[in-house]
Amino acid sequence: MEDKVGHTRARVDIYEKQFVPFGLVRFGVAPDHPEVKNVINTFTQTARSDRCAFHGNVVVGRDVTVPELREAYHAVVLSYGAEDNQALEIPGEELPGVFSARAFVGWYNGLPEKRELVPDLSCDTAVILGQGNVALDVARILLTPPEHLEKTDITEASLGVLRQSQVKTVWIVGRRGPLQVAFTIKELREMIQLPGTRPILDPADFLGLQDRIKEVPRPRKRLTELLLRTATEKPGVEEAARQALASRAWGLRFFRSPLQVLPSPDGRRAAGIRLAITRLEGVGEAARAVPTGDMEDLPCGLVLSSVGYKSRPIDPSVPFDPKLGVIPNMEGRVVDVPGLYCSGWVKRGPTGVITTTMTDSFLTSQTLLQDLEAGLLPSGPRPGYSAIKALLSSRGVRPISFSDWEKLDAEEMSRGQGAGKPREKLLDPQEMLRLLGR
Repeated sequence: MEDKVGHTRARVDIYEKQFVPFGLVRFGVAPDHPEVKNVINTFTQTARSDRCAFHGNVVVGRDVTVPELREAYHAVVLSYGAEDNQALEIPGEELPGVFSARAFVGWYNGLPEKRELVPDLSCDTAVILGQGNVALDVARILLTPPEHLEKTDITEASLGVLRQSQVKTVWIVGRRGPLQVAFTIKELREMIQLPGTRPILDPADFLGLQDRIKEVPRPRKRLTELLLRTATEKPGVEEAARQALASRAWGLRFFRSPLQVLPSPDGRRAAGIRLAITRLEGVGEAARAVPTGDMEDLPCGLVLSSVGYKSRPIDPSVPFDPKLGVIPNMEGRVVDVPGLYCSGWVKRGPTGVITTTMTDSFLTSQTLLQDLEAGLLPSGPRPGYSAIKALLSSRGVRPISFSDWEKLDAEEMSRGQGAGKPREKLLDPQEMLRLLGR
């Protein structure tokens, strides 16, 4: 790749729907993974630049349209991610006790619009559908002894609910087999070592896997070996003693696809899930799960679906591919709309971690700068924020600036201090406005 060139006079305005910055780093990353949030320091340095401005509490597509932004700026980049979750599309999905993992994560991470979620954790078994890192995050938070979460930035309200939890067993269910799991080795290792819990893996699921591992790429190979060891090797004395004392358990169920959520006798809530038993056609990453015709019912009072995210269209003026759930683009240039770009999950689909998304955004920036060099962007001055500010003001929208955020940030940190937490997140937009003197 050629040398990364920036632009010494570029001004960048960031529009954000939430009152506060940092998106999934704040509302997606698990509270017990604080090291992953260090990227916030880099973001903050950028946001403090004289040539960068943050405008929170602005919903693009509602408060201001994409054509209005395109008129005011030389270029517009859409990087609003994938805020929807894939539905299961099975009967009983609407029953109380069934949530998307995404909503559950938003609840314990203090996403304002999820503060009313308050899941009922009075059952002893939870089922998570999907076998990615989000599924493991949710399982880990459900099973971690609450005192281990006390010093994280989990919200006080959700910690209170987790303290009362009766959940003892969490099943993490996938349509395919051990060779197709989507989580990574670090997250699996954390689960295996989770205090007070033991893993339940059926050795029969791993028959013949030893020989098949040889062909797979190294990261997948190491992951599968760890699964295999955990499932088939007798634990050592120390580990056996630890597992004997464990009051909670988690397990991976393979070759199972959800058919319906089973209601309680009174029909008022989820009481189980009916699973189709599957087998694989094809091998490796490309293998497909097909139903065998057999079924299994798994009793549970909580069902969390973690079967993927999808992006939403933002504005009728922006092309959108509903099947792939992305904005059609060539290397980040939105197809047929000059001066409009996209990056991240809305560009590539909802896969990958912070680093992947960061690299992707650098690529889109390079594309934009190349177009600028090539004279493909509008020449002549553009009003930028001054034009948008007038529009927002006329529509009664009051944006939140980065210095406003820094006041809220200081308040969160001081509230957390007493409890030894990095912060206690503010959950109520009205309270945030009061704190800002509005």
